[in-house]
Amino acid sequence: MSPSTDSRENREFATEIKFLISPAVAEPIRDWARVQLAPDPNASGEARDGYQITSLYFDTEQFDVFHRRGSFGRSKYRIRRYGQSEVAFLERKLKTRGLLTKRRSIVQLTEMERLSNGKIEQGGEGYWFHRRLRARSLSPVCEISYRRTARVAMTQYGSIRLTLDENVRALPATGFWFSDQDGALILKDQIILEMKFRFELPALFKHLVGEFALIPQSFSKYRQSATVLGLQCPSDSVVLENRIPEYA
Repeated sequence: MSPSTDSRENREFATEIKFLISPAVAEPIRDWARVQLAPDPNASGEARDGYQITSLYFDTEQFDVFHRRGSFGRSKYRIRRYGQSEVAFLERKLKTRGLLTKRRSIVQLTEMERLSNGKIEQGGEGYWFHRRLRARSLSPVCEISYRRTARVAMTQYGSIRLTLDENVRALPATGFWFSDQDGALILKDQIILEMKFRFELPALFKHLVGEFALIPQSFSKYRQSATVLGLQCPSDSVVLENRIPEYA
């Protein structure tokens, strides 16, 4: 139920729904989740459900990922680090026909520079990622970090997951490595609530949505960060999009 460390294609969750909520709403939801759901097995902290995430996001010179042009609107490439770990995860997140597929491989931080100079041996853990970056002309654009609270549960339809992401910060990327700077705050007085599940919205999440009158929104940390940092000119784009998905 927590992020996998293998490199196989998998569909852990068929659907994900996001909400932007205030800290005042986030606190009772966090309390609710700590009663109703179990802590993420890989998390830490006093409640055993928190960790820091830092990710490098990739785009083309024309910002095709940002503008969701063609196939760039369905896939997202990033390198993710948890806390101060000495390893990172190379990830491709792909959405097709409502299904979420993720591929990820684990590499040592010291190996990340090989991605930039192409010194990756065929068959190595990072080879597939390097090939995809070159084929799609992708390079590091920005680094995004935030604190996550994660709770999970198993239902008759499979695993479900609730996360709360706060203190979301971003700064321009300078290469295939992680910075020690904090970055600019990209969301003021807002926390990202996300629900992941298979098939239809679970009864637990239905109850939560109704109790707090939550309204789903389409939101991208990357697009918001690129806009706040002024990395491109999104004249024909809307970063925050109100959208209520269909669910039973």
